[in-house]
Amino acid sequence: MSDPTPTTPALDGAALLDDVEAFHRRFNVFPTEAAYVAVTLWDAHAHLLDAFDSTPRLAFLSPEPGSGKSRALEVVETLVPRAMAAVDASAAALFRSVSGVDGGRPTILFDEIDTIFGPKAGENEQLRGFINAGHTRGRVMYRCVGDGANQQVQGFPSYCAVAVAGLGNLPDTIMTRSVIIRMRRRARNEKVEQFRTRIHVREGNQLRDRLAGWTAAVQDQVTDSFPEMPDGVADRPADVWEPLIAIADAAGGDWPHRAREACLTLVKASQVNDKGSIGIRLLTDLRDHVMIGIDRLPTVAILDRLNALDDAPWADLNGKPLDNRRLSRMLSEYVTADGDPIAPRNIKTGGSVLKGYYATDLHDAWQRYCPPPPENPLPPLPGTENTA
Repeated sequence: MSDPTPTTPALDGAALLDDVEAFHRRFNVFPTEAAYVAVTLWDAHAHLLDAFDSTPRLAFLSPEPGSGKSRALEVVETLVPRAMAAVDASAAALFRSVSGVDGGRPTILFDEIDTIFGPKAGENEQLRGFINAGHTRGRVMYRCVGDGANQQVQGFPSYCAVAVAGLGNLPDTIMTRSVIIRMRRRARNEKVEQFRTRIHVREGNQLRDRLAGWTAAVQDQVTDSFPEMPDGVADRPADVWEPLIAIADAAGGDWPHRAREACLTLVKASQVNDKGSIGIRLLTDLRDHVMIGIDRLPTVAILDRLNALDDAPWADLNGKPLDNRRLSRMLSEYVTADGDPIAPRNIKTGGSVLKGYYATDLHDAWQRYCPPPPENPLPPLPGTENTA
């Protein structure tokens, strides 16, 4: 009787992700437990891009230098396939790299991303377009190549994993495609291990190779899965998190639960920290701070209330306060429930007629564009409670 054919032991995905998370914890102090979960899953997802329809960007952002962003990116670099540090890479160099001409699709790591999307952002529209387009599988960017009259249009693949680190925020189009980790300086009692390149790059690369082996084993399983998302996570946030939750489900253990908890935590944080476009911020402030319980309000009163808000941009828009013309122009980009542009209407007040806005005209835009209203409205003032 012949000996049974030896089999390769099944890889324990949950234990492997535990090891990757532990590696991050040695060198990084992230602001929340959710951040460790998200970054660990993002590391693994970089090995499985072709299993998904999109790839979330990973963004380490902070208001001040010295918050551990670059170190976090450095640790990620050891764990992902074909890491490519691209601090000053041109758009042309990235097109060529992602097309596979130089030996396979890279994982692109941008440090100091604020230097790209800062005051000279207009000079970097190709890079912004590249990062945006590369979020979706199959998307290409078209460029003219050749000399003079011999130029031809050529499509360059752009789908690849991208992680960035920088000060401040990113363009809205990139923020909404990203898992945002809001870094902060370590407190005096928060200690990390010193990252030694000669030692720890090798250790990270060993974990990277284990991730490559495990992800190859579960690729078919992940490709065919469409994980159940947490309640309330839909549209773009669902696109961002679906690959990460699919990987957590494949790993098993407590990772499916932790992934969904992290998803809810970070999606909610992004909705609080990122107000969306300036137009959505205007609509939200009108709903939550200006027209509470009011069915109509003259423009002059709306402007007074908006410009008096402390935590708002309206009193200083490029050096000038918001005025009636800009208010009208901004609101006219949105429409009423009947499909007409939101516009000022006559309001009778005190025997005179003033131009202003009606809440009924704004209601449809509030529902479609604004985040949910605050869950806990302010309590009524003493003596004003309804005692009927």
